[in-house]
Amino acid sequence: MIGGRVLDVSAIVAFTSGRSVYAAALVWTAVEEGIVLVLPSTAVAMAWAQVPEKDQAVLEVLLQLPVAVPDDLTAARARAVGEHGGEQLHAHALLCARERGWPLVTADAGRYADVDMAGVEIEQLP
Repeated sequence: MIGGRVLDVSAIVAFTSGRSVYAAALVWTAVEEGIVLVLPSTAVAMAWAQVPEKDQAVLEVLLQLPVAVPDDLTAARARAVGEHGGEQLHAHALLCARERGWPLVTADAGRYADVDMAGVEIEQLP
């Protein structure tokens, strides 16, 4: 059975900026072990806007990793995210995790405090 993790915007920024050795360990372990990393396109867009230009090359590397799987915001996905409610960027990552049954990796678990987390495991980056 293939397993994986879904990275939200805070986890992507933590890796890209180099602020978290835990995020780096997660990504490089995923590469070594063949663990899929789902990158919701809304999270990637927000991360791109947040990281300094000097770190954007690292984000580009993350996107090109063989275990990185983007989850595009197609029309059908946008409808599902909208129906899920909540703030769109967070709802997209949450929906990806819920549908796959994979943990949602975040550096900011508090952003999900007011959201129905049924069926979603949160992995908080230290």
